Amino acid sequence: MALLEVNNIHAYYGNIQALRGISLTVEKGEIVSLIGANGAGKTTILRCISRLVGLREGSITLDGEDLSKSKAHELVYKGIAMVPEGRGVFAKLTVEENLEMGAFSRDDQDGIDNDLDRVFSLFERLKERRNQVAGTLSGGEQQMLATGRALMARPSLMLMDEPSMGLAPILVEGIFDTIKEINAEGTTILLVEQNATMALQVANRGYVLQTGEIVLDDTAENLQKNEMVQKAYLGID
Repeated sequence: MALLEVNNIHAYYGNIQALRGISLTVEKGEIVSLIGANGAGKTTILRCISRLVGLREGSITLDGEDLSKSKAHELVYKGIAMVPEGRGVFAKLTVEENLEMGAFSRDDQDGIDNDLDRVFSLFERLKERRNQVAGTLSGGEQQMLATGRALMARPSLMLMDEPSMGLAPILVEGIFDTIKEINAEGTTILLVEQNATMALQVANRGYVLQTGEIVLDDTAENLQKNEMVQKAYLGID
């Protein structure tokens, strides 16, 4: 049984259908990337999983548990954490307060302290700025903070939505190195990313979306060799 199973989901924004029969799986320990053009439905899939968008049809299960009746705020207790598009940090709180907010569902203070140290070892820049107000951080630092905040929930599954968006090219490689490190330490990741080249380099498998449907799925290695993917998403003629 896969950690995450999405089965034939259909979703709408008003009368506009955004997802048309999406099915996918994420196994424990994997990085799975969703790639596709803007408007293809990638973020909507994450929003359905995180219960921010309702389903008209289909089901979503985490480790065999049906999530259809769960509320969004309950998912962190079930092991899902989200790194949203646009970072979504608490701008008026300090870096450390943001990270502590990520652990709101926990009461194991020793474990929280250990995970705080873990985040600061992953992101040394955050340690240097632990008392700085989050709204004054650079875009790259806010992305680090959003990722670190999600880690503080100690999730079994992390949903990441466009982690490289708006970052200077020099910072992008570092973010993906961190994604690989987080995964190597045991966190399963479902990644939405416009930078298809980087997304497939770090992933085990991938799904290609077009207008709300999955048109291709394979290992990341095979997708990088696929002629359609190369022309449409990797900039290879």
